[in-house]
Amino acid sequence: MSETNFARTTVTAALIYANGPIHIGHLAGCYIPADIYVRYLRAKGHDVAFISGTDEHGVPITIRAQKEGTTPQEVVDKYYVQIRDSFRDFGISFDIYSRTSKPEHHEMSQDIFRQIYDKGGFVEEVTEQYFDEKAGQFLADRYIIGTCPICGNENAYGDQCERCGSTLSPTELIHPRSALSGEKPVMKPTKNWYLPLDQLQPQLQAYVDTHPEWKTNVAGQVRSWLTEGLKPRAMTRDLDWGIKVPLPDAEGKVLYVWFDAPIGYITFTKELKGDGWEGWWKAKDTRLVHFIGKDNIVFHCLIFPAMLMADGRFIPGADNVPANEFMNLEGDKISTSRNWAVWLHEYLEQFPGKQDVLRYALTANGPETKDSEFTWKDFQTRNNSELVGILGNFINRAIVLTEKNFGTAVPKRGILTEIDQSFLTDLAAFPAKLGESLDNFRFREGLALLMDVARLGNKYLAETEPWKALKTDRAANRPERAATVLNLALQLSATLSILAEPFLPFSAEKLRGMLNFNEKNWAKAGHPDLLPEGHPIENQGLLFQKLEDDVIDAQVQKLLDTKKMNELATKAPAPQKEIIGYDDFAKLDLRIATIVAAEVVPKSKKLLKLTLDTGLDTRTVLSGIAEHVSPETVIGKQVTLLANLAPRPMMGLESQGMILMAEDRDGKLQFLQPGEGVWNGGTVS
Repeated sequence: MSETNFARTTVTAALIYANGPIHIGHLAGCYIPADIYVRYLRAKGHDVAFISGTDEHGVPITIRAQKEGTTPQEVVDKYYVQIRDSFRDFGISFDIYSRTSKPEHHEMSQDIFRQIYDKGGFVEEVTEQYFDEKAGQFLADRYIIGTCPICGNENAYGDQCERCGSTLSPTELIHPRSALSGEKPVMKPTKNWYLPLDQLQPQLQAYVDTHPEWKTNVAGQVRSWLTEGLKPRAMTRDLDWGIKVPLPDAEGKVLYVWFDAPIGYITFTKELKGDGWEGWWKAKDTRLVHFIGKDNIVFHCLIFPAMLMADGRFIPGADNVPANEFMNLEGDKISTSRNWAVWLHEYLEQFPGKQDVLRYALTANGPETKDSEFTWKDFQTRNNSELVGILGNFINRAIVLTEKNFGTAVPKRGILTEIDQSFLTDLAAFPAKLGESLDNFRFREGLALLMDVARLGNKYLAETEPWKALKTDRAANRPERAATVLNLALQLSATLSILAEPFLPFSAEKLRGMLNFNEKNWAKAGHPDLLPEGHPIENQGLLFQKLEDDVIDAQVQKLLDTKKMNELATKAPAPQKEIIGYDDFAKLDLRIATIVAAEVVPKSKKLLKLTLDTGLDTRTVLSGIAEHVSPETVIGKQVTLLANLAPRPMMGLESQGMILMAEDRDGKLQFLQPGEGVWNGGTVS
């Protein structure tokens, strides 16, 4: 069914776990595409509700609480605010951003569970599940870690491998271990309620078959599941954090997080729309679109529709699920645990006023059909070469030339030439072409077309050369030609302010301010008379600013430092050396000495010549620490000396002992120093 046949559109963006900040992978995979689409629908005058929020149940929340030494509620309270504010400041235009810990959501989730239960829609089953004997509790999927049977990742979760994206069950993991204690879990019987996906498969197959327009990555994954044959899936878990199962014999059990999370879309719509919420989820003329990442495809295309079908009161599934693939970062997979990410709240602090630059870079390189990669150099190039060099350059030329030669008003249009007519014909075609791209969720293509509009403007100015026409017109005392060219350039600028709104909302707003133009109606874009003669304009400066190398280099260095820290954190200690007796240790003369002089050994990059007061004598020790410390900083320091090491000739000098050093977390060597009050010559025993 065409989108024009729907009375309203419910657009959802995946509920993110409230256990950490947002990173660019989240933005590129789900939230920016959703926001572009919603802003486009609004510009077309469609009735749309944009729904999202935080997922505040499930094991990731409890794991974060354990790491931070706090409670799950304190964790979700903290991250809900941070995530909500980051989205707001970045310009993601949700109609509502709520949370699943609200009592209203608990009630809705329990109501839907009870509805399915009362209709006989669940299968009650006692099964063997993993149990941590040391922790004394059953282990939910995310509390079980092991080796992925698909890709060999040794840290795959019991429900999913984050490296290869495969959906798993706990029993499929090789060498499973508990995330709580690290112990190998045992199997123990427990009762849960299962949604019989196998029985619902014919309905789900029919539903999927009615949507041949789904993206190939979505359709391929869904059909693979259907081909393998669906199996019953437990909708309850043995946990103490979550929504209580509304049955008398379900003590200590909560709803499966993937049962309650998508219901959040319904709950939040009710919170937004009040008594009118049902039309957005029950009316046949409502269009439902889910924006998600590829790791959530099975839940939104099969499990959530199965729940809605089993309930029987709602639209039985989304009209479209334009899921994206993953975005990587500087040659590596984004990882929260390894801090390998560009965090949105940090970006907003470090790049104030540049929300649209990140929106542009992530959209231009969005992972629509395959995994893509973000690099800071590409970010800089897209800003400087495209936003500054193409879009910003055109707007600046059009407004500055007008202001300089005709004042702060749209000049009068004269007779149109063949070049002008061709220009207006090309301009008029862009809104429909760009709209077709967005209708079909091809956001990269749509953004490229937006830049082509700016290129059209630059090409038109280059061909018409209004600066030359101004000289000719002034000589003949007739400025009509340049005025006509700049009038049309400003008309294109007004069209750009409409077409840029979904992609670059902050820049579009600034451009509208320059043009004193408040129109956002998509149908008006491409029109040759958006700005009448004499309409006031205002030069408010450059639309985009160039990014210098030092700004980008600082971000690259930050990631390099993170990589180094990760390598050190996972660095295995050197194996223990051969066992020695006490008599061997007693032969070592370890004592405290003070460095009284230090200098670099000529022709050596590593050696320092140290003069030591050992309490017994003054001696020379050569130490390979010149890359870690400078001579002037070590004078006066007390160090630990192996005093009875046989003298050794080095670089024409003799070293009489060895300074003991240790490697710190950054890989630098540090002196092993005594505490206060230790005298020179004091022995170490």
